[in-house]
Amino acid sequence: MTPSRPSTTVAGSGAPDRTRQDGGVTRGLATLLIALGLFTGVVVLHVGQGSSGITGADLLRLLTGSADEHVADIFLGARLPRLLTGIVAGAALAGSGALAQAVTRNPLAAPETLGVNAGGYLAVVIVAALGVNMGAFASTGLATMGGLAAAVAVWGLAGRRGVVVGGRVLLAGAAVTMALMSVATLFLVWFERSTQGLYFWGNGSIAAIDFTRAMQMGLAVLVICGLLVFLIRALDLLALGDEAARALGGNVTSTKIAALIFAVLLAATAVTVAGPIAFVGVVAPVTVRMLGVHRHAWLLPSAMVFGAGLLLAADVVARSFLRSASTGELPAGVITAVVGAPVFIMLARRIRFGNVDDQAAVTAQRRIRPGVVAAVGLGLLVAALATGLKAGDVNVTWADIGDWIRGMDVSLVDRRFGRLAVAAVAGACLAVAGVAVQAVVHNPIAEPSIIGVTGGASVGAVASLMLAPQAPAWVLPMSALVGGVGAMIVLLLAAGTRTGDGRRRGDGQRGNGRPTRRWEAPLAGITLDPTRVVLVGIGVSAVSTAVVAVIAMQAQLAVNRALTWLAGSTYGRGLDDLRWLIVPAAVAAVLALLGRSLDLFAYGDDLPRALGLNLHQMRLAVLLCGAIMAAGAASVVGTVGFVGLVAPHTARALVGPSHRRLVPVAALFGAVLVVAADVVGRTVMAPREIPVGLVVALVGAPYLAWLLRRSGRRRV
Repeated sequence: MTPSRPSTTVAGSGAPDRTRQDGGVTRGLATLLIALGLFTGVVVLHVGQGSSGITGADLLRLLTGSADEHVADIFLGARLPRLLTGIVAGAALAGSGALAQAVTRNPLAAPETLGVNAGGYLAVVIVAALGVNMGAFASTGLATMGGLAAAVAVWGLAGRRGVVVGGRVLLAGAAVTMALMSVATLFLVWFERSTQGLYFWGNGSIAAIDFTRAMQMGLAVLVICGLLVFLIRALDLLALGDEAARALGGNVTSTKIAALIFAVLLAATAVTVAGPIAFVGVVAPVTVRMLGVHRHAWLLPSAMVFGAGLLLAADVVARSFLRSASTGELPAGVITAVVGAPVFIMLARRIRFGNVDDQAAVTAQRRIRPGVVAAVGLGLLVAALATGLKAGDVNVTWADIGDWIRGMDVSLVDRRFGRLAVAAVAGACLAVAGVAVQAVVHNPIAEPSIIGVTGGASVGAVASLMLAPQAPAWVLPMSALVGGVGAMIVLLLAAGTRTGDGRRRGDGQRGNGRPTRRWEAPLAGITLDPTRVVLVGIGVSAVSTAVVAVIAMQAQLAVNRALTWLAGSTYGRGLDDLRWLIVPAAVAAVLALLGRSLDLFAYGDDLPRALGLNLHQMRLAVLLCGAIMAAGAASVVGTVGFVGLVAPHTARALVGPSHRRLVPVAALFGAVLVVAADVVGRTVMAPREIPVGLVVALVGAPYLAWLLRRSGRRRV
């Protein structure tokens, strides 16, 4: 009896095709040879690169035994360990990505998009913060536990069918990743001394040379690869679908669990030696598949070789980009993000997600009278402001506050009030920005920080600090505004699809009977897929983070200062900073007046047009208004995320979906949230401060996770 060959039997194709099998072997072997050739070339470049003045010719003499001891010391002590680290990390990430994509049947699945990298990174950061010195295998075990816990959380949030339904598993991965990275950043800020160097290592770097650890982790990768041989046929069966795999004798559940465990082990290995490097696990397997290789017997080794070569090439570029001893080295993970994020965006554009409107839907019903909600919100805001005026590392009595209210000069209360006023206005602007984005995109987790707008504003602000440190004060908010609006435009162009009427439309008739043409704006006629917007936004955010890391190193900024600003901070803000929030606040007021038009977005395309609304222009205007509000707030308080998620949802649950009520109530709740976060951040560890963005993230990330889980129970 002839055993079945899953790679040669295609649904509906009848008998096995021997020619297809032979062709698959030929293509797989050719792809592996191409990968090995490219890998060899990159290895030669990588080994010959360095600041010691040793050239490739010197290393060649080392192979012949004619080189001096200095060359041998440099090669064995620095270049070989770095080379081995890059090979181990790149191969492990590519293998992990290939396994994750096999389990989910989604080319966007990878350690970074499923939260595995973030879980492993958080575990390493916590150990470093506590000052515990662990060996290589113990660190890998801890990183594996963190990555596995993150993966389980993603699967739990995605729901039973989340792995194969639309982009839900990727949205859950984004939520878990943001939550874990927020906690990791908090530890970096709290334990600055013991975690020194982990910020740039957190972008992914193979510069920390440890030959013993690299050898141990390389051995672990080889053992995992040996065990993967027994999963090859089962992984090929998964590609046919769960039902077909079961019909051919495959154990789908066991295969998925085993593949997931191996994927987590590989990702944890990579995190242990090189940090959380992004997009290698996406680019390498996708490249192999684009070359026509789908059988995992060829796909896995080819992807791992491509992944090792990609990471080494990124390291070559990174070391060429910054060679100054004063600025240090650019992490290789920054280069992989710059290269991999566009590939991620391209894949997100090509994938069909099905009924995306249900990805994270929430019930929005009017339950409480808006006047009552507004009164409660105002009471909470007044209470938060009063607490903020009194609480802090320096005691302020109620008598001092009373004197200040009566007009007496109490400088400490003046400073605290200015800071709290900035926090309140910025929080209101961020909340209304979230309402605007969600109204257009129809995805309740589409929030400015999640879709990359806040990251773009960070790029503009940090660039202004580096390129024009002595520039007038207005340069920073203007640069942040340009960066945020630019990120929004990139998002629209990358995530949107054009309607069938194209870029030009007929507008009357010429004398020869041909229609005249009217040129439309490049963004006109774009429709947005709710899930695709979020996924493309993840790619935009990754590029923004990489660019900010480059700028921070070029400017030689203090790492803790950069971390504090990027985490969102109201430190040192005063009443003078309110002038930069005038435009965002005015835009928020305009959107409150346009509540009826915003309500029409929920009724599709036909009804708004029938009522005379220019739908495309209105959508574009609202999105740009959201970008202006988010970027304007970021220019003053840094990258505070999740306000545009928590405040609108809370308001929507209390007063319903009508934007005439929703916008002002969301603004009020946003102000309360940021003011309360500011008070908590500067009192919990006084006199040290926790950046307000981290405090909000510790609330917002679990809220996003709950939102995904809640919608999964109801709809999946």
